[in-house]
Amino acid sequence: MRPVRMVTGFLTVGGWTLASRVMGFVRDAMIAAYLGAGPVADAFWVAFGLPNLFRRFFAEGAFNTAFVPMFSKKLEQGEDAKRFAEDALSGLAAVVLVLSVVAIAGMPVLVLAMAGGFWGDARFDLAVDYGRICFPYIVFISLVALFSGLLNAGGRFMAAAGAPVLLNAGFIAAMVMAARAGWDMGLTLAWATPVTGALQLALVWVAAARMGYALRPRWPRLTPEIRRMLVIAGPAVLAGGVVQINLLVGRQVASFTEGAISWLSYADRLYQLPLGVVGIAIGIVLLPELSRRLGAGDTPGGREAFNRATEFALFLTLPAAVALVVIAVPLVSVLFGRGTFGAEDIGPTALALAIYGVGLPAFVLQKVLQPLYFAREDTRRPFRFALWSMAVNAGVAVGLMPLIGFMAAALATTVAGWTMVWQLWRGTAGMGEAAAVDARLRARVLRMLGASVVMGGVLLALTWALAAALVTPGLRYLALAGLVGAGMAAYGVAALALGAVRLADLRSAVRRRG
Repeated sequence: MRPVRMVTGFLTVGGWTLASRVMGFVRDAMIAAYLGAGPVADAFWVAFGLPNLFRRFFAEGAFNTAFVPMFSKKLEQGEDAKRFAEDALSGLAAVVLVLSVVAIAGMPVLVLAMAGGFWGDARFDLAVDYGRICFPYIVFISLVALFSGLLNAGGRFMAAAGAPVLLNAGFIAAMVMAARAGWDMGLTLAWATPVTGALQLALVWVAAARMGYALRPRWPRLTPEIRRMLVIAGPAVLAGGVVQINLLVGRQVASFTEGAISWLSYADRLYQLPLGVVGIAIGIVLLPELSRRLGAGDTPGGREAFNRATEFALFLTLPAAVALVVIAVPLVSVLFGRGTFGAEDIGPTALALAIYGVGLPAFVLQKVLQPLYFAREDTRRPFRFALWSMAVNAGVAVGLMPLIGFMAAALATTVAGWTMVWQLWRGTAGMGEAAAVDARLRARVLRMLGASVVMGGVLLALTWALAAALVTPGLRYLALAGLVGAGMAAYGVAALALGAVRLADLRSAVRRRG
């Protein structure tokens, strides 16, 4: 068995995800400049969120947890993996096509379920119109999720990780054309959504064909293998639904404050940058790696993969979390503060960002811990954990809404995230050696925390010193770049001095092939 070079896989996926997130930031900064946090922006974010909500419910939840381990085992054992993949493709395509037709017909009900506070104002009609245009995106992006899982299982990470770059590039190009031609910006963004989905599907289909998997859809068949996949995927799909219910609760709370959905969306974009680069990369690479290791009976290898993935994730996540809390205001002010995104929008967005920052390590640790269950085809316990997390999210969001308004949505997300991590961690107690934390990880986590605290102090001091430059047109971008660069340097020096990382370990991890 030649497993994928894990750290190299992290870096490949992380690098492309970073490119996607940076372009996503450019996209959202342009949306903020053109639409601000007004009714059109709120309506678009709700409409764009609908296909993504169902995509995570049906496609990613099922195929990242059931399809990938099963496909990986077939690849490893030399079975007919292609036919299994075509059966899965045909079934998924049929489900999302039917779902798309039903959703378009019932869009007013979906908008109310997503944002009840829109009822009776201009945002409702706009969100319904935009939603009907955006929703077919689910067909394309769900199939992208399947092809991405196939490519990741085969150790081909580049195309799947690069596909979201097309999404953001398409949005940016559409906005540039709309601004020059005088098109309606809200409608332009809505139509760009399915078009970019088609571009992503074309990219991953070509990559899969080059891998030898030019899949062709056929009439769906409920084969014994598909039945098995559905049994495994069922609880995972429900767990994904729980996560989406958490998001729905948050959007419902926010929808009663005009502009709040946009504030949360812009804050989400900034914390999704490190989450995507680290957490998603870890989850994508770790699941097939653990599936191969455990399938081959390599328990020590599985333990090593889990511990090194956790170490790599926390090394990058802990300082990012501290930075999002400490310099939330400069980040939002400099990156979004232009055009129709005014001073009244900066404070609420920065506050949401800081709250999300506290939850960032939890969101990443979930990506590390869940593959321990999914690689064993155990999706029932994560589903139970997600139900408890949902209850906590709803209790915090609804209970605190009268006291702190829209901030309750962000706080509920963070509290629910840590609740989920605690449950996942407790559940690994019976997994034996493969889920055990080794001495190296325990020692280095404490040192990473120390280095992050040092970096936080440097950022606080520099924020005070650069206060004038951070609000001066022409200088603020340079000042923010200097602030971020100094924070990274401070963390790097502190991490090396405290022994949180050793350059020799990173070099050997990148070179290691098994």
